[in-house]
Amino acid sequence: MESEAIMHNGGCHCKSVRWKVRAPPSVVTWQCNCSDCSMRGNIHFVVPSSDFELDEDSGKFLTTYTFGTHTAKHIFCKVCGITSFYIPRSNPDGVAVTFRCVDRGTLKHVEIRQFDGQDWESEFDRTGISGFSKVDPKKSG
Repeated sequence: MESEAIMHNGGCHCKSVRWKVRAPPSVVTWQCNCSDCSMRGNIHFVVPSSDFELDEDSGKFLTTYTFGTHTAKHIFCKVCGITSFYIPRSNPDGVAVTFRCVDRGTLKHVEIRQFDGQDWESEFDRTGISGFSKVDPKKSG
């Protein structure tokens, strides 16, 4: 997979929420079967929070839902209801970006990995997902 990061744009269905994310054109995504992700059909990739930028006017269109441990912040548009990004329990220092909410043209390859959110604790350790929100010191600076 390509590792050179580029800027992707994206957002929600009604375009009230817009953002930019720095990520490679080839990404590893996660399809989770926890109670929330399975109902939404969410498939996301994770980036360090420093690689995600919410457009200035978008914040007023967002609302947040939490449950369980309240670590994950399920953020969605108040207008159209789309979760284009959120703060995942697995990576509270990062941002999970719904890959289908990235504008067309910049994602070249999407690898989909399974995450067993119904057995969250053992899956967290097994997959190494927490590393996806860490800044690579070789690439920063």
